[in-house]
Amino acid sequence: MTSTAETALTPDGYTPRIVDAEVTRALSSSGFVVLEGPRACGKTWTGLRFARSALRLDTDLDARTIGAVDPSILLRGDSPRLLDEWQFMPTLWNHVRHACDAAAERGLFILAGSAQPADDITRHTGAGRVRRIRMRPMSLYESSDSTGEVSLAGLLHGEPANGGPPNVSLSDIAGLTCRGGWPGQLDLPLDEIQQNLRNYLSEVARTDIRRLDGAAAHDPHRVELLVLSLARNIGTEARAGTLAADVEPDALHRHTVRAYLDALRRLFVVEEQPAWSVRMRSRAPLRKSPKWHLADPSLAAAALGANPERLLSDPATLGLLFESLVVRDLRVLAQRHDGRVLHMRDAAGLEADAIVEMPDGTWLAVEVKLGGSEAIDTAARSLNQLRDKVAVERANQLAGLVVITAVGYAYTRADGVRVAPLTTLGP
Repeated sequence: MTSTAETALTPDGYTPRIVDAEVTRALSSSGFVVLEGPRACGKTWTGLRFARSALRLDTDLDARTIGAVDPSILLRGDSPRLLDEWQFMPTLWNHVRHACDAAAERGLFILAGSAQPADDITRHTGAGRVRRIRMRPMSLYESSDSTGEVSLAGLLHGEPANGGPPNVSLSDIAGLTCRGGWPGQLDLPLDEIQQNLRNYLSEVARTDIRRLDGAAAHDPHRVELLVLSLARNIGTEARAGTLAADVEPDALHRHTVRAYLDALRRLFVVEEQPAWSVRMRSRAPLRKSPKWHLADPSLAAAALGANPERLLSDPATLGLLFESLVVRDLRVLAQRHDGRVLHMRDAAGLEADAIVEMPDGTWLAVEVKLGGSEAIDTAARSLNQLRDKVAVERANQLAGLVVITAVGYAYTRADGVRVAPLTTLGP
């Protein structure tokens, strides 16, 4: 495999991503790597960062014509070879697999895709050869909007939180929430970004879903209404029936909602936050429903028609979107450590907005608040109650309790709960 350190395709102005280290490891251990994530989150640029040759299947119609006759021709080129938006020719998957088998080498191909083809294309083919890597819009740390003074790794190892306060206001946080982490848009005026995001959602509803399964019947307008319903229920455990009833003026059938949600998942526009499964000392059962999030809270803001001024006048909505912003960043940061982000709520109402869980069972419990001493005190009490209610074996694996805020200082409370503004959080 050609050294990726000598790559000639790195885009000018490429901003390093946290996922870069994961791609480096994957190329050294797998025949091919698949970068998956929503459109415009930076997959192409990251793929080019590591590729020695590249082919864009979304724009190169000649290549798709040739590939329909002999897909193996499209695999010719220096490795790692980037096949961008490979889902436009899903039959390439098997040809890539066979090429990796024949060469018995690692790091031959990078497949980047903003949609998952039907399962039967890849169901039996990738084991032992492929490494899938999820990409998301940039975290605040990656876009240089966080100082990184408080590292997730440090929190997981019990280090105290110290830092700040960052020079950030609640108005700034509302702006960052509406702007999102789309790397190609960070330098645009906010009103242009929000218009682009509204167009993005319209294109998803009108074109992208249809491309998933050929001419599958769907109503673009009703897809947009469902996205609006998701935006209104961001960070909640709303069931399909609730989302269906929330579509006005005519409610959707629950089966239709489920079909649309599946399509939005496969386009990486929707990403659920699963419920944590852990034994509790109390008899109150845990709720199992996931929370709903869009790929970036800026999509929810765009669907709601909310600019920073509107969010500041509606603290409840700002709080929900800020929680989604925190979940987005925790997902990006936790992936660096092979962790995952869940949530917890029991039938008695005890909850944690996020549980960051590592493969060895180590976990952090996180509550999200915009700020203010009273809100932080309430969050800390809830987290301490959670610690006292989990089974002994899981309590022993607890790395810490954390309140993530929008503004203020990073510090450690007398009860051991650590407080950190999101704009101080790093990997």
